[in-house]
Amino acid sequence: MISDLNILGWSQFFNGQLDLTEFDSLTPVRLSEVRRRSVVALTPALERLDIALTGDHVATDMAVGDFVLTDGERLIRVLDRKTVISRKAAGLAAQAQLIAANIDTLFITTSCNHDFNEARLERYLAIAIEAEATPVIVITKADKPEDMPAEIYEDRAKALYEGAEVLLINAKSPEDIARLERYCGTGQTIALVGSSGVGKSTIARGLTGEDIEVGDIREDDAKGRHTTTARSMHRMHAGGWLIDTPGMRELALHDASEGIATLFEDITDLATECKFSDCQHQTEPGCAVRRAIETGELDPNRLERWRKLVDEDARNSETIAESRERGRKFSKMVKSVKKAKSAKRGE
Repeated sequence: MISDLNILGWSQFFNGQLDLTEFDSLTPVRLSEVRRRSVVALTPALERLDIALTGDHVATDMAVGDFVLTDGERLIRVLDRKTVISRKAAGLAAQAQLIAANIDTLFITTSCNHDFNEARLERYLAIAIEAEATPVIVITKADKPEDMPAEIYEDRAKALYEGAEVLLINAKSPEDIARLERYCGTGQTIALVGSSGVGKSTIARGLTGEDIEVGDIREDDAKGRHTTTARSMHRMHAGGWLIDTPGMRELALHDASEGIATLFEDITDLATECKFSDCQHQTEPGCAVRRAIETGELDPNRLERWRKLVDEDARNSETIAESRERGRKFSKMVKSVKKAKSAKRGE
């Protein structure tokens, strides 16, 4: 069975989580869709299995790409994740929203038009780095760039993080799609993220051959509606798996401090040279960061984007942690009340 599971992206990381009893009685499967009250999983034979969620299992605790154990009818246990991509849920709710689990590579898509935005790309890069997934920036519409040559968009993307490969492509070109396939071999999983209308669905069809349903797009302002309706996992021609995601315009960070620090390593390294350990890089004397800006070594816009991401991540992480703590306290109170009522009935 393990050799069959390797097709799904199984590795020793997951194998080590099973005991002998589970090997004999349960089947590992991988979630390809997460619905409100059920999940769709792929078996080692690549058959689809519909599993209703019962007991303590809720959809918001699961992500497409998760490996779980089932007895054929029920979901028994969700295995620990090798990697997970998440964000703070949109709106005022203080909770995290899972995007994809157990991915190896994150394809961050943008295009050679008004969609290209350094701040948005840095958000995706921070998430990929935090999750220890390989980030690849895929810039589409290289055949019809707007405002400037396609190579300038490429250079701007490369300047954000030297650890990310940047690929300039025409998403409708089979030759360009083939350039992505070295990340898509058997056992590999990629997630495809980016704003609506940048060619995500075209890339997905090129890699999988599946005609993923999309909506309309407004070509005049690059704010398209080329969005898939839900996250799902698809087999790619090269043998790996692609997790597609709806276009996301609001990507709120949380628990991404290490990813941000690595992405902005030039700033974090400079900060260690500041006179004061708690330097805010504003007007403090002996600030190495401000000195780098004055000498032209550091772009002030990059510093401002770093500052905003650090502040947002700290704010959202604290909010979510507080929300979880309230949830734990409420659960404990409910259990205490139930226990008291049961004791009273037994008197």
